[in-house]
Amino acid sequence: MTVHKVALVTGAGSGIGRAAALALANEGWAVVLAGRRREQLEETRALLPAGSVALVHPTDVTDPAQVEALFTATKARFGRLDLLFNNAGVGAPAVPLEDLPFSEWKRVVDTNLTGMFLCLQQAFRIMKDQDPRGGRIINNGSISAYAPRPNAVAYTATKHSVTGLTRQAALDGRKYDIAVGQIDIGNAETPMAARMKDGVLQADGSIRPEPLMPVEQVGRAIAFMASLPLDCNVLFMTIMATKMPFVGRG
Repeated sequence: MTVHKVALVTGAGSGIGRAAALALANEGWAVVLAGRRREQLEETRALLPAGSVALVHPTDVTDPAQVEALFTATKARFGRLDLLFNNAGVGAPAVPLEDLPFSEWKRVVDTNLTGMFLCLQQAFRIMKDQDPRGGRIINNGSISAYAPRPNAVAYTATKHSVTGLTRQAALDGRKYDIAVGQIDIGNAETPMAARMKDGVLQADGSIRPEPLMPVEQVGRAIAFMASLPLDCNVLFMTIMATKMPFVGRG
């Protein structure tokens, strides 16, 4: 398999990150697999198609030193970075806003917002100076970047903030030929979303199951965004289970 470009995927050990890494590898990308747990990253690497080129680099995106080491290792191995899928994220327990412990708020903000910023910053530093210059960054937003669920203040606040981060980075990246976009995902079937099948709290107070879509379709969407030339950008893409309660939510 001929490797054309280099992609770095955070949160690559499971779920959407794993699906993205597999889809990109199937398109001939070399992939850097980042996440907190080496064993899960190795599981992802084992699922890649034969002949794939991959670098496993355990990383906690909340730690600036670890993030810097991740991007330094990527440049040392491949010489450049063409795509960052800024995907690592966590949720918090579904409790009323007034009952959410500060420690949980901080954990979600540190991962979903600060971690994403740290990775963006390091990607900018590589992409603006490489030859050919530029690259693409795809931030993982969420349907929650538009419409909240009950009892999800930390997750909702961070995902709304990701949208601001995407818009600012898209603007600031223009002069460096860095295209920045966001994918907003609704009800992909991952371990994090599996509870949707059994019923989740709705805005009207009822508990109802929600449809899910195969996570592989999210991987395909990310590979499509990544395939575009740098003079073309998907600024925002929403991919969702067709019948999930988003349109008309609330």
